[in-house]
Amino acid sequence: MYVHAGEDVMIRSSEIIAILEKETAKDSQEIQIFLDKKNDLVINLANGAFKSLIITEPHIYLSPIAPGTLKKRLMNSIGHELII
Repeated sequence: MYVHAGEDVMIRSSEIIAILEKETAKDSQEIQIFLDKKNDLVINLANGAFKSLIITEPHIYLSPIAPGTLKKRLMNSIGHELII
């Protein structure tokens, strides 16, 4: 199944590793180091400010869609509860 992540991008739900809030990504030094190392794999889907960070294998997406909305879409696509 796929999850709409913004713009015209659909991400295969089985590739999603994590969905993080923008503030979590900005406040965590570990996540900043991770993003710096993977900078060439970051795809910005937000024309302005992003609301969530979607970590997949192999890319990292900056999405304009709120993490709660992405969670609902992901839950609907896989048909069961997620562990948070």
